[in-house]
Amino acid sequence: MQILEKAVLEGRTTLSEYESKQVLKTYQIPITREHIVTDKEGLTAAIEKIGFPLVLKGCSATIAHKTGKGLIHVDIRNMEEAIVAFKSIMANMTEKDGQVLVQEMIKGQRELVVGLTRDPQFGPCVMFGLGGIFTEVLKDISFRVAPLEKRDALEMMSEIKAHKILDAVRGMPEADLDVMADILINVGRIGLENEAVKEIDINPLILSGSKPVAVDALIVLE
Repeated sequence: MQILEKAVLEGRTTLSEYESKQVLKTYQIPITREHIVTDKEGLTAAIEKIGFPLVLKGCSATIAHKTGKGLIHVDIRNMEEAIVAFKSIMANMTEKDGQVLVQEMIKGQRELVVGLTRDPQFGPCVMFGLGGIFTEVLKDISFRVAPLEKRDALEMMSEIKAHKILDAVRGMPEADLDVMADILINVGRIGLENEAVKEIDINPLILSGSKPVAVDALIVLE
């Protein structure tokens, strides 16, 4: 795969968020509508395509954690706010390849995590669990060795303690389990078909109504 081959040739150990999501998209994993921009003209063009509300993020293959560096601005509702956020992010970025990711803002109260780790013994292992701030705190996750069949994916989802989050709850619709299962199966496929991929972290995967959407993603290379 071109994005992965290029990064390996450049000796990189991570893909940027944008590159990571382009890999996911190739494997039919739903991602946010987004565009990479480097100047005000690009920003305006991206906003015309996506519309408000927006999220703006600093984007580079060398940024692991964006939150503490003032590189994320959420719920941007007009052009004036977008320009202020864009200038702020560009000023705070020290990376040579720094760009700004203009992204649709996904609204949803349920956050999940999907991942992949390459185990020395078992090979690619797929992970599913509660996402967002609860990933580290609750560690409510399940694992399967790839390749996954649909049955495996559905079992994984039912194994976490908070599995009822996927049901119709408090006026929110039931999660689309078919799409969720496909995401888990395809994350396993990425690991099986691309030796260079060491880890995948999709967090959060937000339920927008019933549909899961990858809002942030990181791919780590061998």
